[in-house]
Amino acid sequence: MKRLQIILICTLIVLLASILAGCSALPAAETIGASPDIGASLVNVAPPSTEGYQRAVPGRTLVFPEDHGPHPEYLTEWWYYTGNLADAAGNRFGYQLTFFRRALQPPDSSVQRPSRWGADQAYMAHFAITDARGNKHQAVEKLARGAAGLAGAEASPFSVWLEHWQVSEVEPGVYTVKAAQDDGAIDLKLRDSKGPILHGDQGYSQKGPDPGDASYYYSLTRLATSGEFRINGETYSVEGDSWMDHEFSTSALSAGQVGWDWFSVQLEDGRELMFFQMRREDGSIDPYSSGTVILADGSTRHLSVEDFNIQVQDTWKSPQSGGVYPSRWVVELPGESLVLRLTPHIADQELNLTYNYWEGAVGVEADSPTGTISGYGYVEMTGYAGSMSGEF
Repeated sequence: MKRLQIILICTLIVLLASILAGCSALPAAETIGASPDIGASLVNVAPPSTEGYQRAVPGRTLVFPEDHGPHPEYLTEWWYYTGNLADAAGNRFGYQLTFFRRALQPPDSSVQRPSRWGADQAYMAHFAITDARGNKHQAVEKLARGAAGLAGAEASPFSVWLEHWQVSEVEPGVYTVKAAQDDGAIDLKLRDSKGPILHGDQGYSQKGPDPGDASYYYSLTRLATSGEFRINGETYSVEGDSWMDHEFSTSALSAGQVGWDWFSVQLEDGRELMFFQMRREDGSIDPYSSGTVILADGSTRHLSVEDFNIQVQDTWKSPQSGGVYPSRWVVELPGESLVLRLTPHIADQELNLTYNYWEGAVGVEADSPTGTISGYGYVEMTGYAGSMSGEF
C-alpha cells in the first residue's frame, strides 16, 4: 500500500508551480525540516487532474528489469528503502530512504519544454536514520525538478537519485545506497536474494471499490546489507537486511479513508510478511486492506483483511505534532500459525517534514508452533497527526 500520496499531491504542486511558470528564482533543490510556512501553503490544495494518465487495472504483467524504472504514464510513483542494521557490538540502527516521483503533465501533453531546466516530472526524497542506543532519530527532505540531472530514475541498470542521494545497481541484483545530510549518512551495499515479490493479484494491488483505485506494487523483501552508518559524529560498520517497495499508480485514497498502518517483517527463519490496514473515518478497517506472506523459497501467500488482526498495546504522543500513535502491537495470523509482537526501537521515529508521519524500525518476536522466532521490521503510520485530506 504504503505511501504518502498527499505529500506528492500538495507539496510538488507548490514546488513546481514556479517551474511551470518558468520562474528562474526557484532553487534546484530544497531541504526542508518542519516548515510552518510551507505547511500553511498546502492547506486545502486541490489535487491535479488525472486526465491523460493511465490507471492501474487488472491484467498488466510486470516485466523486469523494465518495471524497476520510472512510469511517467502514471501520475505518482515511489521507491522506498528501509533497513534494520547492527554493528559488531550489537548496537541497532535503522534507515529510510524514499524517492517520490510526481508527473506535472501527461506524456502526450502538447506543452513543450525545450530548456534543459524544463521539467515534466517532480521528485521528492526523504532520508531518516535511527540510533536505538542513542535514542535518536533524525529526518530530512529534499525536493527537485526532474531535469538537468538533478533528479530522476532509470530502469537498466536501475538508478534513482535526487542530487547526491541515490540508489544504483552496480551488478545484477546488487545495489549501492548512499545519502548524507548534516550529522547522518549511509553508504551501503544491498544484495537481493529473492527477486521481485508481487503483491495483490500478480502485482495489482486494489485499494478501493472504484475502477482504478489501485496500484501496481512489488517489493524486494530480503536485501542482505553491509556498509557504513554515521550518526552522532560516529561511523559504524554495520550489517543487516533491507527492504524495498516500488509502487506506481494514478489513484489516491478513496472517500472515507483517513490513513493507514503498514508493516514489513523479516523473520530469522527466512520468511517475510507485508500487511497494511487502511483506517476509515468511522474507526473501522477498510475491507481492501491486505498483505503478503513470503516463504523462505520465495513463494507467496496472499492475505486478505480477514487473515490478520492488529491489536494496539501502547501509544506514544508526539511532542512535535501532538499526534498520538500506536507504539506496540500484537498481530495475529491464524492461517500462518503466527502471533507477532512488534516493539519500536525508540518511541520517537516521527518525521516532522512537510507532512507529519511515523516511520520506524521495530523489533519482532513471532510465536509459532515450533517456538519463538526473532526478527525485525519497519512500520509506517499516517493520518494520526493531521488529516489525509491535505488540511494541516
